Amino acid sequence: MDRRHRENPLSGLETGTIAVTAGRPPRVPDGPLNAPLVLASTYHAGGEVGYGRYGNPTWEMLENAIGALEGGLATSFASGMAATAAVLDLVPDGGLVVAQQQAYYGTLTLLREHEARGRLRVRPADLTDRAVAAEAIRGADLVWVESPTNPMLLLADVPELLRLATETGALGVVDNTFATPVLQQPLALGAAVVVHSVTKYLSGHSDLLLGAAVVRDPALAARLVATRSRQGSVPGAFEAWLALRGLRTVHLRVRQAQQTAATLAERLASHPEVSAVHYPGQGAMVSFEVAGGAEAATRVTEATQLWVDATSLGGVESSLERRRRWPGESADVPESLIRLSVGIEDVDDLWQDLAAALASGVPG
Repeated sequence: MDRRHRENPLSGLETGTIAVTAGRPPRVPDGPLNAPLVLASTYHAGGEVGYGRYGNPTWEMLENAIGALEGGLATSFASGMAATAAVLDLVPDGGLVVAQQQAYYGTLTLLREHEARGRLRVRPADLTDRAVAAEAIRGADLVWVESPTNPMLLLADVPELLRLATETGALGVVDNTFATPVLQQPLALGAAVVVHSVTKYLSGHSDLLLGAAVVRDPALAARLVATRSRQGSVPGAFEAWLALRGLRTVHLRVRQAQQTAATLAERLASHPEVSAVHYPGQGAMVSFEVAGGAEAATRVTEATQLWVDATSLGGVESSLERRRRWPGESADVPESLIRLSVGIEDVDDLWQDLAAALASGVPG
């Protein structure tokens, strides 16, 4: 029996305690405190694993920890997009997927590719509008929810969307990468599946690619594992070990970054070179629009000294980027929008660097 399917002895503990405690080896004399890094593709016959594509003890420890944080059974993948692809494989051929129309462009691109091949039908909708969502979800096989959305940071009524999905018989899926289980635990709100880009906040150090999907239903977990094994979208053992190490501080990092993000959002809102600020009041992501347009926004991203001009997010270091520099980004995203991933540096240092960059974005 897969040890991920056994009763969670950490249930009832606070998130920070689970982050530090889950995914540890058994307590035996002279046993290691931390999960060991197991680099093996081949195993002696007679056990549960059999071959490196079917399992690894280091993956299992990471999955135990993520599963405990989300309250379910976690399956790890080579990347967040690999996890997304595996979850979409749960939909029958020709099935209908309803997705937030302003969401991560990688997810939307994959959905469009599936639709172009006739694999799935896709219905984009503004899921932040309850009436629109209720109409759109009718007849769906899967409802893909982001809240907050990437990169506009829109909030949806997650429990209501999941209720509507359940009523129509659809799988309710929540991408919880931005919120993390520190701020939101969708399985407890009615989700069938929770998806993470572990690359981001869960690992927190911008040094690996990993994804995860978490479910309550053991049958769904078995299907995800089978898809991973069949497609070979397995995580590297070293990446899993690094992710588990980073996971130990996720609660501290997210809460510190959230506090800083709230302060920066407030200061940006009163800055003369900022025309709009998008911050939902939770999390460590902030988006804002530069009054001078796309060229001014690009100058801002090129002028920072502390903020790193880079894609991705969720690291201990603060980063920023103009999202429309990516050809696949939604046309609904303003050309002048800069997305901030707030790290754990001093808030005043971050603000001084950002304010100086905003000043440099103004044509001389």
